[in-house]
Amino acid sequence: MEEPDQEVEENQWCLSERQRVIDYLLEEGLVHGRVGEWPGWHVHPYVAIWAIESVARPNWVGWWVISGDLPIDYVPCGVDRTPRGALRDIGTLWRTAAAEWSLGREVGDCTVGSDLRHRPALIPLLAARAEILLGWADDPSIWPDL
Repeated sequence: MEEPDQEVEENQWCLSERQRVIDYLLEEGLVHGRVGEWPGWHVHPYVAIWAIESVARPNWVGWWVISGDLPIDYVPCGVDRTPRGALRDIGTLWRTAAAEWSLGREVGDCTVGSDLRHRPALIPLLAARAEILLGWADDPSIWPDL
């Protein structure tokens, strides 16, 4: 069981990350519905996956946003409509982006790395984070209910 101070800290972190997600979506100009009140999945204080409501299909997840101690990014909700699927989709996207950028090629559907000045430093970070995310997505012990 978590200590009360740890629980308060985790709650504050999640609230802060939620606001960060809301601000990011506004900055990106993504038209969306509600942002989940709580992450669909998280590992405090490293990563959180947030469900974002679809405008076209109210009460359905249209997007997933990842935030935490990594680049904030979003992907459309895929066939696997779970936080685990979102983690896998983002990890795959980041792995592909890092590989393509290291070869000087563009990746059209990646919102991270649009500022070319930061790409050289971003490539190894994105590649490393992608492997961590994919490892978590493939670890059945993390997802006992799925």
